[in-house]
Amino acid sequence: MILTSLNLYQYRLPLDVLLPVGKQRVDHRAGLVLQASVSASGNVGGEHRQVEVEIAPLSGIDVDEQALMGFSRETLTQVQTALTGLLPQLCGRHIDTLLECAEQSPYPSLAFGLSLLHAKLMGKLDAIRPQTATVPLIYHPTDASKDLLDSKIAALGRDVRSVKVKVAQTSIEDELSLIYGILRTRPDLKLRLDANRGFTLEQAIEFAACLPLETIEYIEEPCLNPHDNHEFYQAIGIPYALDESLNDPEYQFVMQNGLTALVIKPMLLGSIEKLANLIDTAQSYGVRCIISSSLESSLGINDLAHLAAILTPDEIPGLDTLSAFSQDLVVSSGKKYCLTLAQLEPIALHTIDSIQQNDDTATSEGNEFV
Repeated sequence: MILTSLNLYQYRLPLDVLLPVGKQRVDHRAGLVLQASVSASGNVGGEHRQVEVEIAPLSGIDVDEQALMGFSRETLTQVQTALTGLLPQLCGRHIDTLLECAEQSPYPSLAFGLSLLHAKLMGKLDAIRPQTATVPLIYHPTDASKDLLDSKIAALGRDVRSVKVKVAQTSIEDELSLIYGILRTRPDLKLRLDANRGFTLEQAIEFAACLPLETIEYIEEPCLNPHDNHEFYQAIGIPYALDESLNDPEYQFVMQNGLTALVIKPMLLGSIEKLANLIDTAQSYGVRCIISSSLESSLGINDLAHLAAILTPDEIPGLDTLSAFSQDLVVSSGKKYCLTLAQLEPIALHTIDSIQQNDDTATSEGNEFV
């Protein structure tokens, strides 16, 4: 199959409420949408398949105009520049060239997006029923009343068995109050705590010593220094999960005492092949792997729900971030407004015909000097 067109668009979606990125907060999400078409014959006018993917590194600035720290290593501008130069080279090439470019890219979000584009063009997600269940995300809102938080907890469905709770955000007292408040309303729940490396070892131990340990599934990245996680586990006995540690370009899976889960954000890690290899390795040691969002739009969340059903079918993914978005993007999640590509800013539009015309023009101009 031949890539007959590649179109790149930019989006910026405001959020109805602030979303946490570690201890920081964001009030919008910006990214790219890459649309591609393929044809078995390479003929633009023939039968073809057309799909879209979201490419959105988790970088930029927070509401205080500070750079987001600890997540994507690349910026949106870097990815956009790389794609703008790459697309005319890809147009007219075999679809497998997407995978070659994904493996060569230094940018994880671009590598993931290109490999996902290949999978969708090949129809690998078509027959998969997406994972519709998700683990609700609970955190102290900084721009909304406590009543909103209480309402969310009270509205949790009886089919919900686990929730993710952001900790190391405010005072230990406030967060313990939040946790015990959740359990008063729903004593049947299990909690997945996420500290985003927000505690020193001493703070993590102090905090965990006050927890109802039987309700805690695990705590993500409890310690500022990840080398302290093992000592934290020895002191308290709460299993821990890795998240930010996976973003290190030098990360290689090593089994550790107390490690129970990997929280995998595909947009931050790279190609689907890389994700699958990491998941296979971790699961061979009995470590759970949970697909999680990087605050993608509805387009990206829909694709992650399909990937979770393929790569981690026995785990409920962490994709509960869409409620903060003011609008959907390309794929509807049920919001009042869903932006189409026609409403987005086009960055680059390429077809086989346009590439050929440019080549012919360049040849003609060159012949004038012969």
